[in-house]
Order: sequence, then structure tokens, then C-alpha cells
Amino acid sequence: QVHLVESGGGSVQAGGSLRLSCAAYGHPYCTDDMSWYRQAPGKEREFVSRITSDDTATYADSVKGRFTISQNNAKNTVYLQMNSLKPEDTAMYYCKTSLCDYWGQGTQVTVSS
Repeated sequence: QVHLVESGGGSVQAGGSLRLSCAAYGHPYCTDDMSWYRQAPGKEREFVSRITSDDTATYADSVKGRFTISQNNAKNTVYLQMNSLKPEDTAMYYCKTSLCDYWGQGTQVTVSS
């Protein structure tokens, strides 16, 4: 079994920053490779970022240069540092096990202009 708990969402002004966290509980096969997704109202859920067990990071084009994914293996936690936030970043953000089909409950990010 895998359990994911996101935190760190909130409301910020455009240009501001937030840091999301995802604590992962479960077998390393699933939790050592993690991804972030987001979904805005009326939109399809979209990929944001992924970090592999060897710290290789990938990003959606829309967030490259602004978001940074990282992980702390000792804490079994994945982070998403979001800088220079834009109103179009407003969405529910979810962490997900990359190699398994487990999702967190989501944390809301709202960016005002």
C-alpha cells in the first residue's frame, strides 16, 4: 500500500513563490520515483514535473525555468519549489507515484494578478 500526503498550497500574488511537499509512505519501488500533476477547473489534468530515483528531473514546458523538483530520500518527501508564479499556474496540484498508480489528495494553489 502507498499513501501520499501533499501540503504547502495556498494563495499568493503573481510573481510570488510557494513550496509544495509530498510525503510518501510505501514500498520504495513506488515511492522512489515521483511526479507532480495539476488540474485547473474545466481543464484536463496535466503533467508538471518528475524526479527519478537518481534525481533526474523533467518539467513541462510551461514551468521550465520557474519550478524545481527535488527529493529528500531520508524523509521520503518530494518537493516542488514554484517561483515567479503566474495566474495560469492556479490549479489543484497532485503528487503521484511515477511507476505505480497512487495519487495524493491534492493541494490548492491560487495565484492572483
